[in-house]
Amino acid sequence: MSHLKITGGTPLNGAVEAAGSKNASLPIMAASILATAPVRLRHVPQVEDVRTLSMVLAELGLDVSRCEDGDLLLRTVDQRPVRARYELVRRMRASFCVLGPLLARRARAVVALPGGCNIGDRPVDVHLRGLAALGARLKLQHGYIVAEADRLHAAEIDLSGPRGPTVTGTANVLSAAVLAEGTTVISAAATEPEIVDLGRFLVKLGAQIEGLGTPVICVTGVEQLDGAEHCVIPDRIEAATLLLAAAITGGSVTVRAVVPEDIAEVLKKLGEAGFAVEKGPDWVSITSPGPPLPIDIVAEPYPGIPTDLQSQWTALLCLGRGRSTVEDRVFPNRFMHLAELNRLGASIQRRNGVAVIDGVDELTAAAAAAPDLRAAAALVIAALAAKGQTVVRQCHHLDRGYERLDEKLNRLGATIERCER
Repeated sequence: MSHLKITGGTPLNGAVEAAGSKNASLPIMAASILATAPVRLRHVPQVEDVRTLSMVLAELGLDVSRCEDGDLLLRTVDQRPVRARYELVRRMRASFCVLGPLLARRARAVVALPGGCNIGDRPVDVHLRGLAALGARLKLQHGYIVAEADRLHAAEIDLSGPRGPTVTGTANVLSAAVLAEGTTVISAAATEPEIVDLGRFLVKLGAQIEGLGTPVICVTGVEQLDGAEHCVIPDRIEAATLLLAAAITGGSVTVRAVVPEDIAEVLKKLGEAGFAVEKGPDWVSITSPGPPLPIDIVAEPYPGIPTDLQSQWTALLCLGRGRSTVEDRVFPNRFMHLAELNRLGASIQRRNGVAVIDGVDELTAAAAAAPDLRAAAALVIAALAAKGQTVVRQCHHLDRGYERLDEKLNRLGATIERCER
């Protein structure tokens, strides 16, 4: 299993380009099951989660291949398979997004309950409630959700969850509703850019959707969908991770191929923390004058700070000039990185579900293990600023969602060595 050796203390400087969005690519790939003709996707990142979903789709009768120019080509070659097996679905939660498309296109879906990062309870009851409203007959059988419907029908669906809108639930219900008879109204829908991008893709296939980017989406079902070409949006999580890495090292970095509006709250908070931020139509620059000012971060649904950036913010604020707090209202138990950051000399305590961070003068190198994808990014960020050489183990988590992040950071001046064993 590979690990990273990171020698900290060097400011990051230069320009780098964000990859395509992993979180947008996955539900779009799953929705390709709906297409009756080939689908060509551009800007899909070459990350492990994409490779995992490609294997899931291959077992569901799709041919998934990379073109020489990097585009991803998907086409259905066999409509009979409907089972997404546990051994693959357990690797990542996004695999569950095949449930809605399979049900709508093939009238039956047998999908294992999802796995993925160990970041707390993530029930799928909201997904199932929405599909049941569309006419699905559902049952749990040996750890699999079995869904059947001769033809889905329109409904009014409320996707409210205990911690706000569900992104993957919205993706599943939206993808099913496009072939349902009549007009479906989805309220409390997720408004994340990744859901908007999924909707744009479905419209290119021939779906009739209104209200994308708002909490109320109206879908008028059609008989069938065609193929299409689509360019996936930039990865706002990767872009922000790179900005936070530049901030903690005292550097100056420009991130290109980004949509600044998609990370507006992140840029606002960086300004509050004392960093100089500039932006253009498709780029953002950050210059770090020194350690961050202490601030309070709350991770919540879009347009708030994404939960997928909570751990990276925690790493940055370890060097804050005072006390900061970090709260996650999406996944309140997503704090497995705290103990690992403390190994590097941070001073973090968890009180009443909130990470209380007392800034220290410096972080020091240590061995650390990444418990999940975004925690791995947080440890890399912290190691870039730590004195000495930090070893980050279990970096396979990092590769699930970042396309060669270590190589990008090295081009900005970092010293990261990937070791395989």
